[in-house]
Amino acid sequence: MPPILGSKRPKNLKRTAKQFLHYLGRHKILLFIVAILVTISALANLLGTYMFKPIIDEFANPESDNFKNLWQGILLEACIYLCGALATLGYTQIMVYLAQKVIFELRRDMFSKMETLPLSFFDHQTHGQIMSNYTNDIDMLADSMNNAFAMLISNFIQIAGLFVLIFILNWLLSILCTIFYIIIFIYVLYASKRAKKNFEKQQEAMAQLNGFVEESLSGQKVVMVFNHEEENIKQFIEQDKYLQKVGEEALRYSFSMIPFVVSVSYINYAVVAIIGALLALNPVLGVTFTLGSISTYLVYVRQATMPINQFTQQSNLLLGGLAGAERIFHLIDETPEIDDGTVTLVNVKEADNKLIEVNEKTNTWAWKKSDDSLEKLKGDVRFYNVDFGYYENKLILNDLSLYAKPGQKIAFVGSTGAGKTTITNLINRFYEINSGSITYDGIDVKDIKKQDLRRSLGIVLQDTHLFTGTIKDNIKYGKLDATDDEVIAAAKLANADSFIRRLPDGYNTYITGDGANLSQGQRQLLSIARAMIADTPVLILDEATSSIDTRTEALVEKGMDKLMEGRTVFMIAHRLSTIKNSNAIMVLDHGVIIERGTHEELLAKKGIYYKLYTGALELD
Repeated sequence: MPPILGSKRPKNLKRTAKQFLHYLGRHKILLFIVAILVTISALANLLGTYMFKPIIDEFANPESDNFKNLWQGILLEACIYLCGALATLGYTQIMVYLAQKVIFELRRDMFSKMETLPLSFFDHQTHGQIMSNYTNDIDMLADSMNNAFAMLISNFIQIAGLFVLIFILNWLLSILCTIFYIIIFIYVLYASKRAKKNFEKQQEAMAQLNGFVEESLSGQKVVMVFNHEEENIKQFIEQDKYLQKVGEEALRYSFSMIPFVVSVSYINYAVVAIIGALLALNPVLGVTFTLGSISTYLVYVRQATMPINQFTQQSNLLLGGLAGAERIFHLIDETPEIDDGTVTLVNVKEADNKLIEVNEKTNTWAWKKSDDSLEKLKGDVRFYNVDFGYYENKLILNDLSLYAKPGQKIAFVGSTGAGKTTITNLINRFYEINSGSITYDGIDVKDIKKQDLRRSLGIVLQDTHLFTGTIKDNIKYGKLDATDDEVIAAAKLANADSFIRRLPDGYNTYITGDGANLSQGQRQLLSIARAMIADTPVLILDEATSSIDTRTEALVEKGMDKLMEGRTVFMIAHRLSTIKNSNAIMVLDHGVIIERGTHEELLAKKGIYYKLYTGALELD
């Protein structure tokens, strides 16, 4: 098998190795046992071969008790190899456990860190890049630990030991062997460099080809509509030919290494055998060779090829694993979401017009400040001169001010990119504002712990997301300790109960693939039920009914009207008919509120909202 050369070296090898050793260092006892067993295994292999010399010399000595000493030597030889075999079995089994343990810890730390990262991180990273950390990078590191880590040490010991022992046996022949090994090393270094360069090109070409295929599959309907099949085939063949070309170049060099190493090794073996035989018959410069010495020497010469070749493979495999580890550590080292809030959300009950914190759930909440004072959660949200941009040089919201009193329904209208969803993202504190302030019940949201802030907010997004599990589990995602009765009540309120009961297993129907076996409207209804069961004082509805037909929408609105009673609601909607009864409607354009008022007030102004409502102007 050719060396694994397709993986790039880590950019910062020293730092990556240090972080990797930190994880290994958590298991010092196991590492110490592995080190001892690897050393025993390597030395047993070397010593077992060296024992050929006294056995053969003793057997060839006519004055010795040949068979008696022969059996003693064979028994000793068997014991040495048995110890080596047991040591090899021991360290390979321990390394399997150790590798899986380290991989478990890395996956755990990756996922734990991922759950703390801000949304801005995911805005700049594709899902494929992140998933590659959990698949390709983890697999690469696991392979290097299982197949390279211990074997690399073992082969290093064997190579060092082999060179010491062949020089002890015959320094003159060893100089000749060293020349052959240098030739092997130079060619392997040259071929590795050329193959590695082409393997990197192959990886890039493979990534481009895979991306093209993925795009073609996801957009197959568009391809067929515009009769683009022939052009797609041409593009695929062009990219595939390039992949074939760089793949051939890479494999040509990588697969040439073993034949070259084997051929040079055979030449080396033949030369050593001939010269060794001559030295056994005619000593030169005081160098003599016994029959046992030359036999042992020739075995060492044959054995040297394998660890040298494996050392090259395992070095590249280990470097590839460390390159994967570097990308893993890059994710683990990402800066987590900033949360310096001190205000928390607690359960309270009222007694003698005073709020008292309690442990049991009362469905009455209050903000607990750092001085232990309590402020009842009402749902008063206000923006003061807020500037915000996803990028420093491009603002989305400009000097935006607005307020929503407890129980009010605030609607946002505007074209794509006007900043409607951005406002709701800032209420959740998914992003940090550039300037200005946002208050919640008079408390700056920066002072509220993010988990507690988001626990007080219910949200229904335009893009629904359901998790693998039962329908009941997905609704309970909004309230994990909800009872079955509460689940059913929330589903009825969202008008989802009727379609759920028509499913094969009702509320226990198992859904996968983000609810692929449900219609888009049904998925949206479940998302609304999930928000309803959370029973939060503030609701954010981002195009919540965009995927529901007009008839179903009318039924859902009845349930949502009940849900919104007494709650502060922020609504984003393209269908203006759904926001007519809002307390305030705000028309946004490029992050600026250009009109605000009730439905009747805005119609009377006959401005942008009037044109949108009457159809003279359309949202884009």
